[in-house]
Amino acid sequence: VALWEQLGDHVQALDLVGKLLGAHGRVLPMSAVPLELQALVKGHDPDRPDEIETVRGQATVALTPGEVQSVHVVPHDPPAVPEAVEAVLDADWVVLGPGSWFSSVIPHLLVPELLDALTQTKARRVLSLNLAPQPGETEGFSPQRHLEVLGRHAPKLALDVVLADEAAVPDRDSLTDAAKRFGAAVELAPVARTDGSPRHDPELLAAAYDRIFRMHGRIGPWR
Repeated sequence: VALWEQLGDHVQALDLVGKLLGAHGRVLPMSAVPLELQALVKGHDPDRPDEIETVRGQATVALTPGEVQSVHVVPHDPPAVPEAVEAVLDADWVVLGPGSWFSSVIPHLLVPELLDALTQTKARRVLSLNLAPQPGETEGFSPQRHLEVLGRHAPKLALDVVLADEAAVPDRDSLTDAAKRFGAAVELAPVARTDGSPRHDPELLAAAYDRIFRMHGRIGPWR
């Protein structure tokens, strides 16, 4: 925060932090303006299960009771950080997920310029599904339902590969059908920790990405 205030630029501050820490790669914000995440939630109040309310704030959305119908950001058409758009357009591969679906993964698709870049890039795109529904925002979601709500928020988005842990996919045919709507193939791989917790194992996930990158080609249009 001190660097942001001193330099007056979020990207420069993050780049300097990365340089000081000897980090590889860059961390880029999706927008340079403050954003508030809002969700339309059905049954947020248990006493009114059919009523739809607006829930505000990323942390609140992530833990909300009830069924999330959709999410949006305020302001509705925020400008994207140019460096983030450039990174997407120049990439060989773009990886979406894993993460909190409504409060982390989908918000990246709510910045118009960033979504346009994800649609226009010649990079291939892989989506990593979560290992289990998240209490609150995706309670009871199947793997294919995660794709369905992603498609509702970004109907023009195309994908090349949907990566999932085989143990987390009880109905592969339904997931395959959902992935086809994005033009994507399904790749199943053991990517979960062996301790039984619903967390990805970093080395197994990296190995799965490496195999996908080699199998499906590193660059080129998704089609």
